[in-house]
Amino acid sequence: MSITVTELFEEFEHLPDWEDRCDFLIDLGFELPELTEAEKCEQNIVRGCQSRVWLVAEYDESQQPPVVNIRADSEAMIVKGLIAVLLAVYSGKTPEEILTIDVQAVFQKLGLTTHLSSTRRNGLFGMVNRIRSFAAEHHSTA
Repeated sequence: MSITVTELFEEFEHLPDWEDRCDFLIDLGFELPELTEAEKCEQNIVRGCQSRVWLVAEYDESQQPPVVNIRADSEAMIVKGLIAVLLAVYSGKTPEEILTIDVQAVFQKLGLTTHLSSTRRNGLFGMVNRIRSFAAEHHSTA
């Protein structure tokens, strides 16, 4: 699964209403790579999400400069789509890049801040905070 933020913006511009956009997000969620059962553990659960979400962030020093790779999964289909958005925004970026991204602007342009329930938004920002915390830990050591 590799869609860019630019491709997300373009796709959303061509979808006439939120229901179509939601269907597109769900389709993106089907393309997520699966986590192993071992990765679906307590340590990887994201707190604050309405449904269970597991998030694995890895610091890849084999890349120059080193980047953060993110994988995640959820039991809820729409949340899997939101994970796909987060992967497009953050995965494969350096810790410094992650910390400078204006994710609120991305979510607003996609209509996520308007159309998601408050509990879904809270879960989304729980995932964002987890990713940003991981990036901050590795930014200081980079």
